[in-house]
Amino acid sequence: MTRTWDIFCSVVDNFGDIGVCWRLARQLSSELGQSVRLWVDDVASFQRICHAADPARASQRVGGVEIRRWGVPFPRVALADVVIEGFGARLPDAYLEAMAAQLPHPVWINLEYLSAESWVEGCHGLPSPHPGLPLVKHFFFPGFTAATGGLLMESGLAQARDAFQRDPAAQAAFWRSLGLAPADGDALCVSLFCYDNAALPALVEAWRAGATPIVCVVPEGTALAQLSRIAGHAIAPGTNVNLGCLTVRAIPFLELEQYDRLLWACDFNFVRGEDSFVRAQLAARPLVWQAYPQQKDAHLQKLSAFLERYAAGLDADTRAVICAFTEGWNRASADIGRHWPAMRSRRDALAAHARNWAGNLAAGGNLAIKLAKFCADRLK
Repeated sequence: MTRTWDIFCSVVDNFGDIGVCWRLARQLSSELGQSVRLWVDDVASFQRICHAADPARASQRVGGVEIRRWGVPFPRVALADVVIEGFGARLPDAYLEAMAAQLPHPVWINLEYLSAESWVEGCHGLPSPHPGLPLVKHFFFPGFTAATGGLLMESGLAQARDAFQRDPAAQAAFWRSLGLAPADGDALCVSLFCYDNAALPALVEAWRAGATPIVCVVPEGTALAQLSRIAGHAIAPGTNVNLGCLTVRAIPFLELEQYDRLLWACDFNFVRGEDSFVRAQLAARPLVWQAYPQQKDAHLQKLSAFLERYAAGLDADTRAVICAFTEGWNRASADIGRHWPAMRSRRDALAAHARNWAGNLAAGGNLAIKLAKFCADRLK
């Protein structure tokens, strides 16, 4: 049955939250036949990952989804059957009051951040009554097990990825679309998407002075700005910079489909936050995740839970290598350069593990499908 959905997203730290909400909106529309409005408070930032979005327009349709500017005052609109707060985005007061006045009430979901921590299973789906209105919100937690909400995975994604990774011509065409030549056969290709990180200079030095050529592909943004400071001059998208054995290839910020292919095409992927973290796992390539930094290092507990789950299938030596490197990266440790040679030497084992891990992610379920069923059960 077709239902109407309103997804509210406040663009925090540029792209992670909106990346997830945009993927969810598209999948609900294209694969599940739902009618979706996506409310975005910063359409200009959203345009970076969806070039068809026009920041000057208050309302538009892109990819089967109605995109609405979320501004003040909030417009009077018909309420949706299902209302999603993307990562705790606070609903407009007028919309919330209209939800309380309408019978039956819309299904109200708080889509939470992904975590591998064990407590998520016990909290997934729990209700939370509003303190002053006759409304109940349910918490929906993405996760890695069947007892959670699963992960966003479009139909046919694994097949498309595998076909691309088996096809040198498709990969060469992708690099050409970015204005780049494919990396030389002996070079290790790395994508870099990170928050500002005090460990990056040490890693760049290890890459620069190493025996293996490294091609680092970096979209414009925080990482490219930091690399420019390390190099001592601005590195503009569309340019290459050679630093010893390291070649930095700067590219424009990519739309989601292009970014997926970048992850598929690289040998190692450095990712951050939420959306790129999941997509790097689905890319079946070795990854290094930088969790969103939190006060009192709370993000390190989240990182530890993921590493415990992710590295469980590795031999002891390789497990120690990936854990030491990832923890050092998240602690902004200058020792990261010392850990890199071990990571590089374990490339084959990490690559095989990444492919096995990606193949097993479906066991936790498809988030869009599980979310639609969860909401349908409450709309009966």
